[in-house]
Amino acid sequence: MSVAGAPFVDDYLAYLLARASALVSDEFHREVAAAGLGVLEWRVLATLSDARARTVNQLADIVLAKQPTVTKVIDRLEAAGYVVRGASATDKRQSLVSLTEAGVIHVTPLLDSARRHEAHVLARFGETQSAQLKDSLRELIQQMTQGR
Repeated sequence: MSVAGAPFVDDYLAYLLARASALVSDEFHREVAAAGLGVLEWRVLATLSDARARTVNQLADIVLAKQPTVTKVIDRLEAAGYVVRGASATDKRQSLVSLTEAGVIHVTPLLDSARRHEAHVLARFGETQSAQLKDSLRELIQQMTQGR
């Protein structure tokens, strides 16, 4: 139901999600920049922080970017010594990207900062509402990706 007299975007889901994301992310992204990383570089390092190697295509999907862009990001991270490419055991055409020890050392303080930032943002909602928000977003993502 639309808010009477309010602009369309004030009740439009895609706008609300994008606006909330920007507001939540902007402050933390300044910390990412201060650490010498771009947002996509941070997302790649954060994704790989679970010690699971991933293909470029998998990373592109997770970090919300196109494969050629992620390839360039990985090139930069590899040149900095933060990631390494290795051969895939199942597909010789693909390489697997993983964190180096230097990458782990560089991303760990940012992971801690991201957790603190998230806790600060979610503290306004309380534990139950925060869990419901995350559950709803995960459900939305699952529903939207099932038909793809």
